[in-house]
Amino acid sequence: MSLDLTLIWAFLIATAVFLYVVMDGFDLGVGILFPAVRGKADRDLMVNTVAPVWDGNETWLILGGGGLFAVYPLAYATILPALYMPLILMLLALVFRGVAFEMRFRAATLRSQRAWDRSFSWGSYVATFCQGICLGALVQGIRVEGRAYAGGWWDWLTPFSVLTGIALVGGYGLLGACWLIWKTEGELQLRAYRLARQLGFVTLAAIAIVSAAMPILSDAFRARWLSWPNIALAAPIPALVAVLAWRFFVALERRAEVTPFLCALGLFLMSYIGLGISLWPMIVPPAISIWDAATHPSSQAFLLAGAVVLVPMILVYTAYVYWLFRGKVAAGAPGYH
Repeated sequence: MSLDLTLIWAFLIATAVFLYVVMDGFDLGVGILFPAVRGKADRDLMVNTVAPVWDGNETWLILGGGGLFAVYPLAYATILPALYMPLILMLLALVFRGVAFEMRFRAATLRSQRAWDRSFSWGSYVATFCQGICLGALVQGIRVEGRAYAGGWWDWLTPFSVLTGIALVGGYGLLGACWLIWKTEGELQLRAYRLARQLGFVTLAAIAIVSAAMPILSDAFRARWLSWPNIALAAPIPALVAVLAWRFFVALERRAEVTPFLCALGLFLMSYIGLGISLWPMIVPPAISIWDAATHPSSQAFLLAGAVVLVPMILVYTAYVYWLFRGKVAAGAPGYH
């Protein structure tokens, strides 16, 4: 019973993290694209495309973090000390970005609005980069002695974690550009097509470089991907990435509006599955598995009863909001209130 509950919770938390990444990813991506769009009207339109959903997207971050704290307390107590600095910077950037999101529509002068625009964009860059840093630091491994973190204050800052931080900025920018293709029209949409094409190449290059670097980081990663028969079992992942990339660029050439966004989501999903293949079953690589970190089965069962009620409510509410605000966002529409 404990094994089943531990696996169920691993799936739930992994799903919550993925939903946060893709749903808040295009939201952060819109801020990342701000420097490429200068006009006030276009920037207002960009923000209005995410205004109805941006705060709800972060629900999944809370669910993932709360689930980690409640169900895998050992992992929580190990990961946080290892990543205090980038996590604090990420949260501060998200708060600062949220304030800028609200204040840019209430700015009394054009100069002050530009200042809030820069704050919104900088917050998006810092939050995204720090998320990528955390991912890279986790993947490369956290030093543990006994059941406690044994690393240093700056262990999270490595060339690989910087690489994953830069890669995530490009990936979120791609999601933002594809979202704007879907939700806008006219000149802004045409600019989004151009940005999506450029960021598509950047994202694919980042996937390739990170994928090539991971086997160098760890013998376990190398055995998982490059030894027989694992290489045959894992081969569908890079093959599907290639198919999605081809379909993505074809959709851009044909000026499709929804398909580029779906293909970008597919690229993130394949990358996420590939990451899961590399790490499984470690929740704190290379030493702590999901079973080592899990709390007592009775606590897992109690928490799962709440999740069975809460998660469908979040899904229904999220789906309703996206359906309610479906369609294009018109230029000149009232700003966010």
